This record gives sequence, C-alpha cells and structure tokens, in this order.
Amino acid sequence: MAARVVVFFVIILLSSCNAGPKEKKEIHNNSPAIGEVTVNFDGTSLTGWEVTNFGPQGPVSVSDDQIILGMGEGCTGITWKGDFPKVNYEVSLDARRVQGNDFFCGITFPAGKDPCTLIIGGWGGTTVGLSSINGLDASDNSTRTLIKFEKNRWYHIRLAVTGNEIQAWIDSLRVVDFTIGSNRLSIRPEVELSKPFGIASWNTTAALRNIKVTSYVR
Repeated sequence: MAARVVVFFVIILLSSCNAGPKEKKEIHNNSPAIGEVTVNFDGTSLTGWEVTNFGPQGPVSVSDDQIILGMGEGCTGITWKGDFPKVNYEVSLDARRVQGNDFFCGITFPAGKDPCTLIIGGWGGTTVGLSSINGLDASDNSTRTLIKFEKNRWYHIRLAVTGNEIQAWIDSLRVVDFTIGSNRLSIRPEVELSKPFGIASWNTTAALRNIKVTSYVR
C-alpha cells in the first residue's frame, strides 16, 4: 500500500513539472518582445545621422553624451540616414528643454506607409500629441494632451508603433493611445526633411540622449 502511495505522488509531481514550461511558453508567445536594436546614438558622434538641412536651423553638437539642438528660426534637428522599420518597433530617448518655449522633441516616424510626428511641448510649450491626423495638428485632434514641462529636466519618452496602434509615454504616463484604422496620417511641411525618422525642436534649444530604436519580435 505504501509503495502505491509513493508511485501516485511521483506521477503527480512529474505531471506538475511538465505543465509549467508549456504554460510559460504560451504567455511568452502572446506578448511582444524587444528584438534587434536598429538605431542608436553612440554618445560621442552623429554616426548614422545627419544634421537636417532645414535652412534657418541652429547649431547641432555632441557633448557629454548628449546631442544639443541649438535654437534656430524654426526647426533644428537630426535625421537617421540608414534603413528604418515601418511598423512593429519602439523608440526610446531622454529629452529636455534648455531654452525656448516650444517643442523640444518632435519625433517624425513611419506608421506603415504614412509618416507622422509625435510633438512634445508644442504650441506655447505644453501640447503633446500626433501631427497630423486627418489634416489636424496635435493642437486640434483627439491625441492632444497638455503638460507643463520644466526647463532643464530630463523626460523619458517612448513611442511604440505596432500593427494598427501608435502609443507614447512620457516617463510613466501614457500620453498617446491611438488606433489608426481609417484615419489619415501626415506631417507638417516643416518636418518633411525629417523622414523617415528624425528628431527636431522648434525655436528651442533642446538636449537629447540615450536614443534607441528596437524592433518587436514574437
């Protein structure tokens, strides 16, 4: 009788061990994971990037692991010159406003076949949102959020483009949760030279660091 009890518990134990890995694998396969790093800033140079020739832009320099976008008469920025994914990727970086009162981080990016721009701190310094949706700027469409930004404070920004969705976070706050659907995405003519992927400021001195783009894999 004792031997039968021991065999019974051994069978139960083996069954429990076999069930664990299968359940964990199913959870993993249903969740997006970060894959290959496709774009980054090495902290010392603009390798892979070029200063965007907007015309009246301010100076761009690299110092102390940061890219400094100097104040110009309009946009100042950098554009990635290599290949760039069109969907299923995440952008992350830190940005801060040094001088000025307009957007200190405008990320132009592809969402499938169309470009769009995530504006951080535009229209007088507080507007966050996507430009443009159905021809409406971030100041006028459903993604508009108002945030008071402090000068010289670093903000961690994340942008995820996955399938039919665009999401963005500032620090731990999700500021964009947008389903593209039948909506039409576009960009303002001022940032046309930022395509396919670029970061710019407007009449504002800004600093950027820890720029990274990673693809999603399943």
